Amino acid sequence: MSHNRLAQETSPYLLQHAGNPVHWWAWGPEALAEAKATARPILLSVGYSACHWCHVMAHESFEDAGIAGLMNTLFVNIKVDREERPDLDSLYQQALAMMGQPGGWPLTMFLTPEAEPFWGGTYFPATARYGRAAFPDVLEGISHTFHRDPDKIRHNVGQMRHALDQLSRSPGAMGLEIAILDRGATDSLRMIDFSGGGTTGAPKFPQPGLFRFLWRAFLRTGD
Repeated sequence: MSHNRLAQETSPYLLQHAGNPVHWWAWGPEALAEAKATARPILLSVGYSACHWCHVMAHESFEDAGIAGLMNTLFVNIKVDREERPDLDSLYQQALAMMGQPGGWPLTMFLTPEAEPFWGGTYFPATARYGRAAFPDVLEGISHTFHRDPDKIRHNVGQMRHALDQLSRSPGAMGLEIAILDRGATDSLRMIDFSGGGTTGAPKFPQPGLFRFLWRAFLRTGD
């Protein structure tokens, strides 16, 4: 069996992917330099060893030669162990939430060569199901947009940069207005599955932060 660069890592989770046909990189300056040198977007996949859906996506997509070939052609692919780099996981989970998407693992984010997020999701099936697009279609669509519609990418990146910058400011320096928080809560209600529980779609992941946010909004407004 041939191995990719992850064979040089010490993380048990990363080593699980060392035999994938995907040309995985570990997070680091070499991977980012490769993205800049080849002018390709980054596909960032974050997971951990005990994650069920991480293993499902790995088996369906990362072990599939055809899908791996598409990933290798269109992206610089970076694998991250969330237990080894919780800082990266937290940052890109926040970015995904700001895109209006529920978080979870595997976290699948698409970044510019400068590592700025412009689109993302969690688990994508190899073929369309659960109301989710097929992963190969997602890969081709993201690559097409990145190369053919750079203005849209710049717009998304600019919005994410501004939102993350605001989030990083201390509450004393710049607190969010209550009206903005309440509007965010109202918008977030659209993601709630009132019959099945949790958020809409499948697979479902625990969202304690989201429901804590909604509960606080209810206590403020009574609505």
